Amino acid sequence: MAQTTTNNFSTDTPQVTPPSQEHTPPTHAGVSGGEAATLIDGKATAAAIKAEIKAAVAAMAATGHRAPHLAAILVGHDGGSETYVANKVRACAECGFRSTLLRFEDTISEAELLREVARLNADPEVDGFIVQLPLPRHIDEQHVIEAIDPRKDVDGFHPVNVGRMAVGLPAFVSATPKGILELLRRYGVHTSGSKCVILGRSNIVGRPMAQLMSSKQGGDATVCVCHSHSSQLADECRTADIIIAAIGRPAFLKADMVKPGAVIIDVGTTRVPDASRPRGFRLQGDVDFEAVAPIASMITPVPGGVGPMTICMLMQNTLAAARREYYA
Repeated sequence: MAQTTTNNFSTDTPQVTPPSQEHTPPTHAGVSGGEAATLIDGKATAAAIKAEIKAAVAAMAATGHRAPHLAAILVGHDGGSETYVANKVRACAECGFRSTLLRFEDTISEAELLREVARLNADPEVDGFIVQLPLPRHIDEQHVIEAIDPRKDVDGFHPVNVGRMAVGLPAFVSATPKGILELLRRYGVHTSGSKCVILGRSNIVGRPMAQLMSSKQGGDATVCVCHSHSSQLADECRTADIIIAAIGRPAFLKADMVKPGAVIIDVGTTRVPDASRPRGFRLQGDVDFEAVAPIASMITPVPGGVGPMTICMLMQNTLAAARREYYA
């Protein structure tokens, strides 16, 4: 049996006026004289976007439309997944969404999980839902992803959404790449015609990021995707105006791989042992931050950079699902 938690968040409370974006820096310029890089604050940007979403939900409520409803399936008790799902539930509250969390033990069979996916597909009160990854080893994740109705696939992992994005059709876009593109836009980073090097080729970040950055509707940049088997990887990075590091190796991007004035986006989040911290570890990105920051014009921190934007973009996708923006 699933443990179900449903939260109904009222939208009739006073609405927060979305913060202005006057803090957004202009298009980046090259670093000279050792001036400090601009810190790209994902946490503050996500807070501003969530305020915008909350205002949109209030406008929907004023016309008699119910609040958007996001459901999440959580299998097992993985610590990282527990934290991430809890953050999603909290974000729903902040945006005025309704949320439902369905918990299952890691002994659930693939067939049982697929039946639950089918039930959510058929539920007209659920606008979008996610199945939190990773799943237990006995469950084929791709089977589960493909079972989700693309119209409710707010994670943007279904092949239909991936394909629609690839050819420039409206679609739910994977939240992390979408959040990165939004950060670049809100910080005034000039992407059109720029060279962007993406470190990593995963289906969740690297590949969709390359599609977004190269498309006319997205970054309109010249994109190079590098990975663990790429030759001349460091040389490619040294020619990049923008580097998006999603290779899953702590402190992989070093100072000698970055040209002065480059914009650095760090997607990595690895727990590194640190006896000085209360929990015995710290979060380390894929960028050697202390060494790279003095060279870059802009850089994201870890934590507080890309992470908050990922959940924020999931909220944006859910709002779009409730509005039926991408599918009739």
